[in-house]
Amino acid sequence: MRKRENNDLLKKLTEMCLANDKFNADLYTKYDVKRGLRDINGNGVVAGLTDVSDVVAKKKVGDEIVPCEGELYYRGINIFDIVKASIKGKRFNFEEVIYLLLFNKLPNTNELNEFSKKLAEMRVLPKNFVRDVILKAPSYDMINNMSKSILTLYSYDDNPNDTSIENVLKQSLKLITLMPLLAVYAYQAHNHYNNKQSLIIHTPDENLSIAENILHLIRPDSSFSELEARVLDISLILHAEHGGGNNSTFTTHVVTSSGTDTYSAVTAALCSLKGPKHGGANIKVVQMFEDIKANVNNWDNRAEVKKYVEKILDGKAFDGSGLVYGMGHAVYSVSDPRAVVFKNFVEKLSGEKNLADEFNLYNMVEEVAVELISEKRKIYKGVSANVDFYSGFAYRMLGLPQEIFTPMFAVARIAGWSAHRIEELINGAKIIRPAYKSVSEKKKFLSIELRK
Repeated sequence: MRKRENNDLLKKLTEMCLANDKFNADLYTKYDVKRGLRDINGNGVVAGLTDVSDVVAKKKVGDEIVPCEGELYYRGINIFDIVKASIKGKRFNFEEVIYLLLFNKLPNTNELNEFSKKLAEMRVLPKNFVRDVILKAPSYDMINNMSKSILTLYSYDDNPNDTSIENVLKQSLKLITLMPLLAVYAYQAHNHYNNKQSLIIHTPDENLSIAENILHLIRPDSSFSELEARVLDISLILHAEHGGGNNSTFTTHVVTSSGTDTYSAVTAALCSLKGPKHGGANIKVVQMFEDIKANVNNWDNRAEVKKYVEKILDGKAFDGSGLVYGMGHAVYSVSDPRAVVFKNFVEKLSGEKNLADEFNLYNMVEEVAVELISEKRKIYKGVSANVDFYSGFAYRMLGLPQEIFTPMFAVARIAGWSAHRIEELINGAKIIRPAYKSVSEKKKFLSIELRK
């Protein structure tokens, strides 16, 4: 009886929230509020300056600003050139990208070797940390487990609140190199205690790159092919940074501006990233394709594929949201350069894994989705596949469990978060505090005897 009364009260309180907290959406237009800090054309409100990266989606042609093929620059260097150099040099370049983002210069051979060695030396968790923190009360959500671990690492730091650049850099490097361990071990704990599978905890290999170590740590036999490690390394490079305005990086700036510690700032960014509108989108893409594969008999039949994608877009299939996940981006319109780069590597991996037919399905869905969205939706800019469209498929081909798709995003993006945190500490000075327009009516206080 007590439980039912509590449920009834909660239902009543919920109804009050829904009735009393909603206001007329026309007020956003009346007061010229940029919802999501973006205007109707998708242009972001300028909230700060950054030298870490540049996301280009439009260019000036004559007197007009027009959409263009997407471009992404890390410290002024085109991401295409970074990936090209990685392939040409047959090197795993994520460590080099971390160096570039943090220090605004490309390392020479000695600098890179010294830096990689330092990261390997710091890739050690405190004694019994895995047993006492990660394996204890494992979560069904890996990001939550990672957040718990990072906040606990605060307690192992002799000087956690020092926000001097030297100390923050030391903390950032430590978290960057530990993030893969926190992600994989969180999954292994979940897989053992929640899924009743064997518990396998490998220690990292100091002779392997970050991408190679992830595959070494996650696989029971620690084996992987060169192409598998290469695809994962490229994914880490492409996800490492994406301007100061994306939700988790902006969170980093906001929280850092308050003067808080590094562990809290990174945890705040993690909590932002886990949202399905941000880092969790690739999981939705994979789930959507499982639904498409189950309901489309002939994957090569364009008309049949298009018909089913149309049902998804109309909210009559998959999750009823009317969204084709992985299509569209807050900034890019003509193309997402990360998707353009990654698609080629995903295609190569699908060949190695004998999944070329599934890659072709992804490609066809991408094509018909662009057509349908352009026909059916009132959009103020073009639409194209974003990097999430292919990343989940790539992770699945790499044998990564779905639970760590978003953690892999975090493993990469902490490089960008760290660069932005340091940039905010050096240049910010003021706490970030935007304004909200109040639309409430002024009311008189009523004594409790007069209230209905």
